[in-house]
Amino acid sequence: MKPLLCIAHRGGPAAGPTPLPENSLAAIKRALDLGVYAVEIDVFQIHGELFVTHDRRLGRVVSGQGVITAQSLDYLQAQRLENGEALPRLQQVLELVGDRALLNIEIKGENCVAVLARQLDDYLHSSGGSYEQYAVSSFDHQQLFQALQQMPQVKRGVLIEGIPLDYAACCEPLKAYSFNTHLSFLTPELIQDAQRRGLKNWVYTVNHEDDWQLMQQLGVDAVFTDKPDALIAFNQKIPA
Repeated sequence: MKPLLCIAHRGGPAAGPTPLPENSLAAIKRALDLGVYAVEIDVFQIHGELFVTHDRRLGRVVSGQGVITAQSLDYLQAQRLENGEALPRLQQVLELVGDRALLNIEIKGENCVAVLARQLDDYLHSSGGSYEQYAVSSFDHQQLFQALQQMPQVKRGVLIEGIPLDYAACCEPLKAYSFNTHLSFLTPELIQDAQRRGLKNWVYTVNHEDDWQLMQQLGVDAVFTDKPDALIAFNQKIPA
């Protein structure tokens, strides 16, 4: 049994005794301090800016009301997370993460790729970092194809929720690095097909020890978890 690579899902909001807002800078910093393999965040493109949040509508994690992409920049800048943070922007996350972990950027809204490509290029030009530190993932396979065209040096993770008739075949035209599958729709056949195609198997969202054990048995490479501290402790119990 090999350890599971730990990806802090939405920054790992449930680590430790005190929850932090998902996709918050505070949660991401805590995950980095734990030594996670990767941090996963979500982005929407709004008026040429990439904001880091998961929901299409405001009101659950971020204050405010309405569809996030319909709001003005001034309105969004005035909103707050429960810990008082402003709605984070991708640039802040890039600077916070640096080269401390891989950053998995999940595209949630429309028309993200051109802005993301430009921001990554600008950040890496100024910081001297490497594209190897990044992966872009999405359920929107059209935008993943755009990412292949516009920033081919960034790893692509193909997100699905169910079990396609052709298993992991959708990854091939996207030249994907990883096949990111849902815990509730996972079979040995699906994983084996991805492995035959040379893909990494990353599974979301896995928060319990018995499921981590199952992922190990199935040969999964990494899991997205809200509890990165607990997963790291689980990995430390695996015999060398």
